[in-house]
Amino acid sequence: MPRRIRTRPVEAWRDPELVFRDRFADATHVVWLDGGTDAATGVSVLAAAHPGSRFVTADIVQGTVTTSTPAGPDDARETREASVFDVLAEELTDPVDEPGDDGPLGWFGWFGYELGASLNDVPIAPAETPDAAFLFVDRAVVFDHAARAVRLVWLEDDAAAGDAAGEAEAWADEIAAALDALDGLDGLDGSTAARSPMPAAGEAPAIRWRHDPAHYAHLIGECQAAIVRGDAYQLCLTNRVDVDVRPDPAHAYLALRASSPTHHGGYVRFGDVALLSASPEQFLHVDRDGIVSTKPMKGTRPRGADPAVDERLRRELLESDKERAENLMIVDLMRNDLGRIAELGTVTVPSLLEVEEYAHVHQLVSTVRARIRHPLTVLDVVQSAFPAGSMTGAPKRSAMTILHELEAGPRGVYSGAFGYLGVDGSADLAMVIRSVVLTPAGASVGTGGGITALSVAAEEIEETRVKARALLAVLGAASVAG
Repeated sequence: MPRRIRTRPVEAWRDPELVFRDRFADATHVVWLDGGTDAATGVSVLAAAHPGSRFVTADIVQGTVTTSTPAGPDDARETREASVFDVLAEELTDPVDEPGDDGPLGWFGWFGYELGASLNDVPIAPAETPDAAFLFVDRAVVFDHAARAVRLVWLEDDAAAGDAAGEAEAWADEIAAALDALDGLDGLDGSTAARSPMPAAGEAPAIRWRHDPAHYAHLIGECQAAIVRGDAYQLCLTNRVDVDVRPDPAHAYLALRASSPTHHGGYVRFGDVALLSASPEQFLHVDRDGIVSTKPMKGTRPRGADPAVDERLRRELLESDKERAENLMIVDLMRNDLGRIAELGTVTVPSLLEVEEYAHVHQLVSTVRARIRHPLTVLDVVQSAFPAGSMTGAPKRSAMTILHELEAGPRGVYSGAFGYLGVDGSADLAMVIRSVVLTPAGASVGTGGGITALSVAAEEIEETRVKARALLAVLGAASVAG
């Protein structure tokens, strides 16, 4: 049934963080795709469940998908044997008339790593978090950073009449009035630091690394032995840090985005599970014309304390044979993944081995691009390319099988992907790296790095610490000693 996206502009710019605190921070099913604290391009999107919202989760071990209405009066729930991709497709098949650039609307959430393992016929360890979790967002607040403009967008179909249409209009009226009431609040009412979830001095929470430094060094040796045998070219070996702390998810995310600004951050809270991400890596971007791109990120150096040291570290990264080889191997893997769904001859590499700077690290980044072959969709692209090669190694299936044996535990949401799948055929998914996952059991942080024949164990261990440091500091666990 044809649908259309309706739009209402807001008269003045509003800071996304201020709007989040005022309208969304207390919601139990909420998404914030965050363009960053000082973004000058791109969009940020804020949305929360309403009584008619549809929410799905997947359990790969059981082979089931559960559908519910989390903001409805009775939280109606149905579990069935199904592919999560088939269920997601149910809301993406109806066309959208003249979609324009006002969105995005559609499914917002995450794919967990174990779902990707199952797509590649690799054994999995059951995760404590859903293997996929998506909220269907049919109304949202969109912040256009380049235009410094805010708009309300909502989805309407031809059958929407009476109560349904009136409810959407009432939502727009309510949000518009709330944003108008924020007029004159140029700054934020209290610093992010003041709202940080960090415990008081002397109350640092207990932390536990899945693999201590000695064992992680042993695992690096096992990876290199597999490479020597010819079972893999590169392996992305990961570790996990569990932290005995249960902060307020919204406050913790605000502290994270203040300390680690990035262009693909995100806050995704679904009930008692929350993903707080300062991800710098775009996994898949698909525009409405079917152009898909991926930006594998492999190669890391810390930022320097002064400009001279910082430039030396940047140059060291760019000139490193090991880091360049690692990135190139993943570029080749992603070219192969996209080649399976692309029009013949459209796979290109428009940028190769470029250094991007973030608050805490330098990263070596490349871009692979293609045009999706008709009649394939973004869901076909995800199934072909997920999980990203930057989090597996190469060849992908062999690497994942080796890593399953070595890592001795699930990755869960970490090293999966989060973002949106749009009703207009577009998508934007970021890698779940530089992220904190909160559950009733506490907080967890994933970290890791690519292992090659040239890897030095001490350097790889330090890289995992560099990547985890800012995340653990947000949780009040500033010491990252393994």
